[in-house]
Amino acid sequence: MAEILVFHHAQGLTPGMLAFADELRAAGHVVHMPDLFEGRTFASIEEGLGHIEAVGFEEMRERGVRLADALPEGLVYAGFSFGVLPAQKLAQTRPGARGALLFYSCIPISGEWSFGPWPDGVAVQIHGMDNDPIFVGEGDIDAAREIVEKVEDAELFLYPGDQHYFADSSLPSYDTKATALLTQRVLAFLARV
Repeated sequence: MAEILVFHHAQGLTPGMLAFADELRAAGHVVHMPDLFEGRTFASIEEGLGHIEAVGFEEMRERGVRLADALPEGLVYAGFSFGVLPAQKLAQTRPGARGALLFYSCIPISGEWSFGPWPDGVAVQIHGMDNDPIFVGEGDIDAAREIVEKVEDAELFLYPGDQHYFADSSLPSYDTKATALLTQRVLAFLARV
């Protein structure tokens, strides 16, 4: 079974995020899901991003990265939207990563935003909706396609729809069918890394 460090999205550690972690635990995995917002949740993505901006994007990302220091190597790093920032940085820069699960967002592996090249032997799955105005409209899908093109064990899964946080069961954007398929794919990934 895998040991996973999961980072929540900009609305915080919502009941839907906790439910996702519980589903992975029910499958036998060890899941760490820290609260980067220290108990705060937000009613909208915009409000959550406002909080992140007030703290500082880099500081918030590094807060997540520092949390890994207390955990063993050999983790799978997972991030939802904003949570992709610390998850992808750790997957690309912390020794011993077993894999990465990137939901709704993706950082390029070349250019000025990059954390560097993708490390050999680190598997990755990227999940997003095919008409998500953030994932598709802001270019994350292009970063995802670059990873799939250049990384040996990389998969991009697109689901029909236009929601960003579609796998958070506590939000109105939740898509039951897409989340069921996403969960199946994630559990298959975790079983093999």
